[in-house]
Amino acid sequence: MRTSDVDILIVPGWSSSGPDHWQSRWERTLKTARRIEQENWVVPEREAWVGRIIETAVQSTRPVVLVAHSLGVAAVAHMAKIVPKGFVSGAFLVAPADVDDAANWPETEGFTLDGAASGFAPLPLDPLPFPSVLVASSNDPYCRIERATELAAAWGSTLVEAGDAGHINGASGHGPWPEGVLRFGTFLQTLAE
Repeated sequence: MRTSDVDILIVPGWSSSGPDHWQSRWERTLKTARRIEQENWVVPEREAWVGRIIETAVQSTRPVVLVAHSLGVAAVAHMAKIVPKGFVSGAFLVAPADVDDAANWPETEGFTLDGAASGFAPLPLDPLPFPSVLVASSNDPYCRIERATELAAAWGSTLVEAGDAGHINGASGHGPWPEGVLRFGTFLQTLAE
């Protein structure tokens, strides 16, 4: 598949993705991409976030491919438990936020998140009902690489280790993220097989 063959739904994480974040750049440059907007980016509620993903996917006219980052990955994992097989064609999951260890996350823009209180913990460990790739960093402050490896195995995702890439966001120097574009293109090609 090519980007023009699918509806690319951008699923940002906690506090959304700023204008220089690779997700925002993809949203601006990929013709079939659109962002899933949440009512509250700072005080997320699992059911609301999952519902918004489903609502947006239902409105799609082409096969749906999710592109999730951070807490958006957790929202996708929760969504996967309640949608039928075939509802989503694939998911490109980047820098998962380990909500089960949210107490150890660094402060972000003056905020902290209690993963259990927001309903995202525990993370589902059921296989995802669609093909997926999980891109993880060896020094992500929101998810240890060992945990990302466990999540990829549980979800049936292909794990891509990105090296010392931080949280794979603007703050870690991943605004344009050309490697991510190449990985995403390769992933889309596998969906056509």
